Amino acid sequence: MTDDTEWELREGNIALSLPEPLNDLDLKVGRQILTWGTGDLIFINDLFPKNWESFFLGRDEEYLKEPSDALRASFFSSIANVDFVYVPQFDPDVYIDGRRVSYWSDTLGRRAGQDFPVHRNRPDTWFRDQEFHLRLYRSVGSYELALYGYWGYWKSPGGSDPATGNAVFPRLHVYGGSARGPLLGGIGNVEVGWYDSREDEGGEDPFVKNGELRFLVGYEHELARKFTGAIQYYVEYMLNHDEYLRTLPAGIRARDEDRHVITVRLTKLLLQDDLKLSLFAYVSPTDADAYLRPNVQYKFTDALRGEVGANLFIRDERHTFFGQFGEVTNLYAAVRYSF
Repeated sequence: MTDDTEWELREGNIALSLPEPLNDLDLKVGRQILTWGTGDLIFINDLFPKNWESFFLGRDEEYLKEPSDALRASFFSSIANVDFVYVPQFDPDVYIDGRRVSYWSDTLGRRAGQDFPVHRNRPDTWFRDQEFHLRLYRSVGSYELALYGYWGYWKSPGGSDPATGNAVFPRLHVYGGSARGPLLGGIGNVEVGWYDSREDEGGEDPFVKNGELRFLVGYEHELARKFTGAIQYYVEYMLNHDEYLRTLPAGIRARDEDRHVITVRLTKLLLQDDLKLSLFAYVSPTDADAYLRPNVQYKFTDALRGEVGANLFIRDERHTFFGQFGEVTNLYAAVRYSF
């Protein structure tokens, strides 16, 4: 154990169901894991914090979701249901900053790590640097429909301070929608989001990330008995790309106007469901890179589980999103005891 070991409470909250006449309103206050949207390990309207460092190091998928200190109010009615989440202090992602996982630095034109960690200016004043999340949803027949809103900041650094070079989190509003339901014998989903970068609406500030449109379509189907397959197609489209190119400082590699990612998840259960074989793969045809997460789990008892797996990064170039993690490729084994 090192001197800088940190402990974090993952969940600790109070849930309240109110009496008449407010029995349609539920409240949850405190540290909690929050999630919504239809994507499988792709997040458009889910602007709750993620731990990308944990994810790329190969920990359980559940630890990709970081806790939030928040108030959640849920209202239920026959017309529509409403979830409102108030976060009194901005809660950023645990993003790749070079301290544990290296990253591609446009400033240096190479991969960087502990020799050039990302320093940040984070909005962190309670009740001023706050976030608001909203979801309106209802079922129409067998289909789940939802509208979303978010008012806060880019969750991972969305720009830099030209005076200091520190990463910054500009203001961000997100508006979107989703639908999920039965399709051709399986389950289909679609999700869209407009990322309104409030501090660079015209795309002319090279030190603030441009706004984006994001799209996702997905389909899941049982391919055989206890063998399930799912596929997603995801697109990020940068708004005001011409203005971005015109104001980009010399020597900085330009981002493409759009980025496409295909994901595939395959899951097979064997030995009375005690053995689980799975593969999750990200493949980007525009970046010519990929990230594969094969995993084998075996449940010895209800409390004891073992697993082996890998995090495999494939690339043509070092500067692409998954390509920058090429040296992080790893194998792992784990035993988990639950009580």
